[in-house]
Amino acid sequence: MNQIKIGRFIAECRKKSNLTQMQLAEKLGITDKAISKWERGVAMPDTSIMLELCDILCISVNELLSGEKINMENSNQKNEQLLIDMAKELEKKNKTIWSSMRAIMIVSMAVLIAGIFIAAFLIPEGVWQLVTILGVCVVFLIPCFYALKLEVSVGAYKCKECGCEIVPTYKEVMMAMHRGFTRHLKCPKCNKRTWCKKVLKK
Repeated sequence: MNQIKIGRFIAECRKKSNLTQMQLAEKLGITDKAISKWERGVAMPDTSIMLELCDILCISVNELLSGEKINMENSNQKNEQLLIDMAKELEKKNKTIWSSMRAIMIVSMAVLIAGIFIAAFLIPEGVWQLVTILGVCVVFLIPCFYALKLEVSVGAYKCKECGCEIVPTYKEVMMAMHRGFTRHLKCPKCNKRTWCKKVLKK
């Protein structure tokens, strides 16, 4: 999806409807700054107000996401291209989240190892050594919980037995035994507990 093209299309449709940015914002219950961001291609309309926006501008959602008017002859082709673009965008976003999660884990591990090394060799035995070790562990755990949340938010876990793709809850993933990005989960389809490998595509 081309945000710049979509932004220009929103501005064009708004002007054809004889609406200012402020008037359109009032109809949608948002600020005119949000409209300005859309029209400049900086941001996209939230999915919760997309239908209402399309109704006001007298366009379809497909036309909004394509950034142009669609005639009936090209409708199916545009729909297919739109679905492909959306799938590519989702895959790109998932890969970015996955990379961020890996980076958080690597940095957290480095901090943990460095902290334990400092506590063990540079701080004399006693209360301060214990406080440092506990502090380092807390600093390590906070990003780990966040990284786990990112891991759950993308893709799915593939059941080794039946190949079903499982999307578990955060709690289920947190309580499951794991080996890297493979977790011991119960499959809702075959009802068996197996080591399910993480896959990015749901």
